[in-house]
This record gives sequence, structure tokens and C-alpha cells, in this order.
Amino acid sequence: MQSLYERMGGTYTLVEDGMYYPDLVLSEGQEPHYGKYGRMRKTFLKEHRSGLYSSLLLTGKLTTHLNETDDAAHERMELLIRQMAERQHIDEALKARDQMGWVGAMNNIRNAAEEIVLSELIYD
Repeated sequence: MQSLYERMGGTYTLVEDGMYYPDLVLSEGQEPHYGKYGRMRKTFLKEHRSGLYSSLLLTGKLTTHLNETDDAAHERMELLIRQMAERQHIDEALKARDQMGWVGAMNNIRNAAEEIVLSELIYD
């Protein structure tokens, strides 16, 4: 008598302990291309949202979610940095006059933008 799993096309493999285990393969829709923010999101989900992490993993949507999160985080970072620099009048003229001042200001802006991105997209 076949199991439901076998009727749906599933197969089993006999392992050296004498048990048959189902041949499970998770099909991911996308190749992973996520970077820093995707990895941070994955770690957060594993540690703090294990139910959501398991659901995304088992439905094959984890890589897509991490890719989208990473892409959105990078886009949001670029937008925030550009807007903050404009509001604070941090431009090429300042860079030409006071390079170290420009570097310090841009580092502050980048750090502030990253804090916003982390709270809005990664640790939500």
C-alpha cells in the first residue's frame, strides 16, 4: 500500500540505520543574491521569529524574501543618504573645501540611515 507521499510522486531512501527517509528537496524560486541586510534579516528571523522563518523556509519563499529585503534596504539607504545630505547641505563643494569634514558628515548620515533601515526593514 502506497502512502500519500508516494502517490504524490515522493520517494524514500533506505539509510544505513535501516530506516526509510523521504527524499525532500526544497525548491527555491530564486538564486540567493542577498548581502549584508539579507543575512541580518535571516539571523533575526531565526532567532526571534522562528515561526515565520520556518514557514518561509518550508514554502520555498525564504530566499525570495531575503533577496527582496536586501534590495529594499539598499534602495532605502541610498534614498535616505541622498535626502539627509541635501538637507544638511553636504555636497561636492564641502568635499572640495573640507574633505575630512565631508567624510565625517557622510559617515554620520550613513550611520543614521542604517539605523532607520534596520528598524524599519530588518528587525520588524
